[in-house]
Amino acid sequence: MKTKDPTGTLPSQNEGKEIIIEQSVTLPDVSAATALYVLAHSRLLRINEWHQIAGSISARFQLTDSSGADLSREAMEDDFVRIDIPGPGSKAGNGYDWVRIEQITELSGGTDAVAMRVRPAANPSGSSDHIAHFYDAAATSTFMVERDGVIVYARIIDRNTKPNDDTSSFTDQLRHSFVGAAAIGIFSRLQWESLAKAFIS
Repeated sequence: MKTKDPTGTLPSQNEGKEIIIEQSVTLPDVSAATALYVLAHSRLLRINEWHQIAGSISARFQLTDSSGADLSREAMEDDFVRIDIPGPGSKAGNGYDWVRIEQITELSGGTDAVAMRVRPAANPSGSSDHIAHFYDAAATSTFMVERDGVIVYARIIDRNTKPNDDTSSFTDQLRHSFVGAAAIGIFSRLQWESLAKAFIS
């Protein structure tokens, strides 16, 4: 079944694994659905609050600028996100995993939708150009909320996911192989299910 992508933000799935999470809620009328969509839209873009809304299983997410300095606003294209997942961190990422927000797309009219696509990135506060993430640079995560009539959807889709071997550190190589495989199999699915539910709760 083809994944619904009203904003056209999803990349093609060419290699590695794909993870698709979808949650939805049906509201009594369009007014209530629109109100929930507006709230979900804000939750999606307020990345610093994801840990609070997704619960204790969640990694911690911090929005930063292109030099790695913390930001406290809604996400914008070309911002970075510093991710603190349970367990050992990446040496290249100073103990964290990093992604860059490469696209945010919005749609309004008959259907309201917003989607944000992120991709593994080098540590913006470091000196190395190696990817500081357990997935390699081909992987993406796309976060979407959509209102279609009285139904509000939240979708999180990982595509082209493979463990990252772009590292000069043997410990990072071991870590990425282990964490990347675990993320593909278990952690990302649990993490994204909690977050998708939180977007539209």
